[in-house]
Amino acid sequence: MNTLRTVSTLALAAALAACGTNDTGSQETATADTAPAATASAPDYAVTRNAYFGDLHIHTRNSFDAYIFNVRRTADDAYRFAKGETVQHPSGFDMTIAGGPLDFYAVTDHAEYLGILPAMNTPGTELSELPRSKDMFSTDPVKITAAFQGVGASVRSGEKIEDMFDQHLINSIWLENVEAAARHNEPGVFTTFAAYEYTSVTTNSDDGTFGGGNLHRNVFFRGAAPLRAFSTLDSTNPEDLWDWMDAQREEGIESIAVPHNPNVSDGQMFKLETYDGAPLSAEYAEQRMRNEPLVEVTQVKGTSETHPDLSPNDEWADFEIYTRLLGSYDVSATNGSYVREAYGLGLKLEEEDGFNPFKFGLVAASDSHVVGGAYAENDYWSKVGIVDGLPINRGSVPVDPEKSWEDQPVNQQTQNATEWFSRWSASGLTGVWAEENTRDSIFDAFRRKETFATTGPRMKVRFFASFDFEDGMENDANLAGKAYAQGVTMGGDLIGDGRAPSFLVWAQQDPNAAPLQRAQVVKVTSGSEQVFDVACHTGAPDPDTHRCPDNGAGVDLTTCAPTGEGAAELKTVWSDPSFDASERASYYVRVLENPTCRWSTWEALAAGTPPRPDVPLTLQERAYTSPIWYTPGN
Repeated sequence: MNTLRTVSTLALAAALAACGTNDTGSQETATADTAPAATASAPDYAVTRNAYFGDLHIHTRNSFDAYIFNVRRTADDAYRFAKGETVQHPSGFDMTIAGGPLDFYAVTDHAEYLGILPAMNTPGTELSELPRSKDMFSTDPVKITAAFQGVGASVRSGEKIEDMFDQHLINSIWLENVEAAARHNEPGVFTTFAAYEYTSVTTNSDDGTFGGGNLHRNVFFRGAAPLRAFSTLDSTNPEDLWDWMDAQREEGIESIAVPHNPNVSDGQMFKLETYDGAPLSAEYAEQRMRNEPLVEVTQVKGTSETHPDLSPNDEWADFEIYTRLLGSYDVSATNGSYVREAYGLGLKLEEEDGFNPFKFGLVAASDSHVVGGAYAENDYWSKVGIVDGLPINRGSVPVDPEKSWEDQPVNQQTQNATEWFSRWSASGLTGVWAEENTRDSIFDAFRRKETFATTGPRMKVRFFASFDFEDGMENDANLAGKAYAQGVTMGGDLIGDGRAPSFLVWAQQDPNAAPLQRAQVVKVTSGSEQVFDVACHTGAPDPDTHRCPDNGAGVDLTTCAPTGEGAAELKTVWSDPSFDASERASYYVRVLENPTCRWSTWEALAAGTPPRPDVPLTLQERAYTSPIWYTPGN
């Protein structure tokens, strides 16, 4: 076992120069010291924990699928954006974060060909002299497309393009991102993580492009980071990524991976077999949960909570559903692609085989490729760059305003807008409950799954379960303290003792967003699911239907002004009327705001055109907590 060491930038460069380009051996056990240690003396320290909000999925110019779309901003620009500064979009307009600075942020550039495209486009470099480089940055769209699709096909297949693969350069750009995270990390104020994206893709066809089912993961390091990142050019099998993470952990480098966009995984993210088709096992489940305790449930490419076909009795299941495979017009398989179904599958495996590989918490992110996330419906810029940066490109306003929506021209731009961009979402943010705003404290919250996901607004949600909560305790002045002392919180396990538990649900409005309409508990077992309204803005839930009375909230579509009233806070102690002490179950909270205009409606209103008719006019922003799992006692 190699001794961990802290190295300076010059020492890192020297170490990399001495390393082979393709091996994955000793160079990975040296580390970059990326941040001061956390301290309990931070000014924001709270025993009962604070809510912090951040984005865990951001790309810069160093990602191959950002640079090609004219993104030129760096990791430093990304962190400046998150801290409230204004940066420029590739289309020329200014981007400033909605709602004020975030508490934490992570740049997650694709590890595959990291920083290679900028070098290919820099005169005087060896890479710039490649025929592929001259095609990639020519003025011929056919050559550009072919060259770029070759890169995507390489990422998907795991087969390197040898003449443009430069491990030394990739490693140096990775370390630049690590160092940028260190520069911007301010314990108690703003937290960063060294991170990257592992870009595994599966597909049912062999068309030689990047298109296919998403098996991407974002990998985050608690503190020290390795000198290189494990990518699909090492292996396209996520289980090999876990092996690498385990090996790093043995050397003292702690990390977690977060799968994202299960909704477009073509049923592969939560399938009941390994990557290579072998049966699942207890060892598989243990390794997966050790390395992947969280899943990204919502982002710009749609929401992965559930699907109307999977949850026909859930009136709110049809929310920002996006089903196209990556870079494709093909539709993703539904089964195996949504977290609610996975929770039930995991419980079934636990009942029958004694292990659960799907016992994960929930987070959210933007997946912005322009260094800054568009989290607000009324200030949206999509995610890719110049191809979707303006309303006309993403299909929220007609290409030809003199014609109806039904008579718009059909071409590549309008087809991409119809199939992809118009169906993307202004989303999302991760919330954590942590003692302080430091790497250690927030990473610990990730590890224990005390996390919640929002579709953009910064509503705060708490969720606890206990056998000892008292009636009326929601009015206690020390509610959080008692809840922690007497129960378990989101991400935790409640072991049965024969009694029925009580659940504390507590949600607070984002003061910059719409008021709250209802809080719900979603119960999942191995064979069923139920949605209970548990706290309402107006009146109590109906005891038979478990639904809130209509609070009359709506939207004036001529102005996008909200109508009606809602709650600033929803708080209750709830008991499950269908509780069975012998049945395993997972429970999570979903909180809904009053209706507001969708981003596409806001943009049509600003342009003075009719809204696009094939997407919703309004939506209800929401938050999802990590579950609490109930297990019968012996």
